[in-house]
Amino acid sequence: MTLATARPRRSVLYMPGSNTRALEKGRGLPADALILDLEDAVAPDAKLEARGNIAEALKAGGYGKREIIVRVNALDTPWGKDDVAALATSGADALLLPKVESAAMVSELEGLMRDAGAPDGLAIMCMMETPRGILNADEIAGASQRLTCLVMGTSDLVKELNAAHTPERLPVLTSLSLCVLAARAHGVAIVDGVHLDLSDDEGFAAHCRQGKDLGFDGKTLIHPKTIAVANEVFAPSEADIAQARRIIEAHAEATRQGQGVVVLDGKLIENLHVETAERSVALAEAIAAMSAEG
Repeated sequence: MTLATARPRRSVLYMPGSNTRALEKGRGLPADALILDLEDAVAPDAKLEARGNIAEALKAGGYGKREIIVRVNALDTPWGKDDVAALATSGADALLLPKVESAAMVSELEGLMRDAGAPDGLAIMCMMETPRGILNADEIAGASQRLTCLVMGTSDLVKELNAAHTPERLPVLTSLSLCVLAARAHGVAIVDGVHLDLSDDEGFAAHCRQGKDLGFDGKTLIHPKTIAVANEVFAPSEADIAQARRIIEAHAEATRQGQGVVVLDGKLIENLHVETAERSVALAEAIAAMSAEG
């Protein structure tokens, strides 16, 4: 498990930077990560005020172990480069760049961050939400050592594909899987897109389960009421954790005894099973640490 995928990202909640009450409320929500948004959720005439709101909120702190991500405006807009300059040393954990379509766009952001004095720990995240971006997912995921996570923008992607939102999400399954492949190939995390219908609790839960099955680390959210389900679905269950610990111990014991073959409950245990088990345990421990703090 790489550092990029080690921390919990089960629930990643968008919060508009123009809404100071939301920024305050975020300090007490059980989300693993918050995206403080300067882009889609903020009207053009509120962009500058929102940037100031986010800077003040980050200066005040109080977000605990939650990962704090700022989605800046695209760099070719009137606000994007100034967003980066203003927030590169704000104390955020990551800057999220919208509509990324190439490694060059990531490199441009990295250069702006460096010029603004960004600390080494400030990560880059990339929105994957256009056909060209999906087709270039491999080069994007490997574009920078700062890059830690791909974020699916399925709403924009469906629009760009002239497709439809369907219960099974068949129109975007290829795009989702291509991005998961790219993320895993480069050892970075990846979170699924939002579910737009807040009245469709069953559909939301189904999309969370589908996302987990596809390999996503978590899901982006647009309302606090969906945090609990995302947290539950994307966390390893108690049974999963117990079995993972048994696998790790069985492998360790076999190694101590010089055995080349490990069998547990009649099933062959290979290194790949041990790696998966170690990841589950590490994730469970990270989740427990966050819960203890909150």
